[in-house]
Amino acid sequence: MSVEYTPQAPRLALVTRAEIHPHAPPAYLCLSESGAPNWTTDPRNATAFESMREAARMALRLPAVLRAYGLPRDPEVSLH
Repeated sequence: MSVEYTPQAPRLALVTRAEIHPHAPPAYLCLSESGAPNWTTDPRNATAFESMREAARMALRLPAVLRAYGLPRDPEVSLH
């Protein structure tokens, strides 16, 4: 009996940054066409990455002072 492996579709992920002020709304990365990083408070307008791995890689490319990290897109959009 053989079991077929069906690869899962990549989950979409976002990049967000930790805010200094505890009551500040979350900010999500929105890349411009030139690749310049901008930030938005609406996760639906943020740049979606193919996977958590790609989101984490992008977060690591940003300046360390931003303290950015990747997170799954679906829960963020649902909560918004």
